Amino acid sequence: MLLSILLQTTALTDSATAAQTAATTANMPGNLWDMAVKGGVVMIPIGILFVASLYIAIERYLAIRNAAKIDANFMMNIKDMVLNDNILGAKTLCSRTDAPIARMIEKGISLIGKPINTIESSIENVGIMEVYKIEKNVGFLSMIAGLAPMFGFLGTIFGVIQMFYKISLANTIQIDIISGGLYVKMVSSAAGLLLGIIAFASYHFLMLRIDHVANKFESKKLEFIDILQQPA
Repeated sequence: MLLSILLQTTALTDSATAAQTAATTANMPGNLWDMAVKGGVVMIPIGILFVASLYIAIERYLAIRNAAKIDANFMMNIKDMVLNDNILGAKTLCSRTDAPIARMIEKGISLIGKPINTIESSIENVGIMEVYKIEKNVGFLSMIAGLAPMFGFLGTIFGVIQMFYKISLANTIQIDIISGGLYVKMVSSAAGLLLGIIAFASYHFLMLRIDHVANKFESKKLEFIDILQQPA
């Protein structure tokens, strides 16, 4: 008799646990989109910042990669033309080559005959402007890296405020009121932190690529100055 009662009690407990688990599972988000929707209104600016950071990162990466491209024989052809006094041909080659390095060298060619220091500083100024062009909008990634976690934290604060408001209305502390609202609102913090990490990493990766391109510009400038200093 006692064994029968224990078995029935165990069965009822298992049924209650299964029902509670099923109810909790039903209330949980089924996918990332549902979870993002339940994260609150703050998820809207986080989503906008995510799209913006993704666009900037991809667009600037392609621009930086293209800025570093130059024909392997470009400087060799410039050298041959300059040493053979074919200045017009060297200018034409530069104008037909759509690359920052070509624009830098074209500026130097247009100043041939002037002091080397003047030519070098003019090429360097063009290079600085070209680097400024490829840096365009990269700074927004740094700004997004700082803003995104703040929006996420703001969403969590809103969630906590709503949770305590519900507790005040119910006039009691129930675990389902606390856990049911808090775990969902933590989604905004997680999303903000994740976006911040992505934007931060993208910013520094692109800055490293820009430094590499700037070093390449400097190398080509020095190579051109060496050409001018060679005997005809």
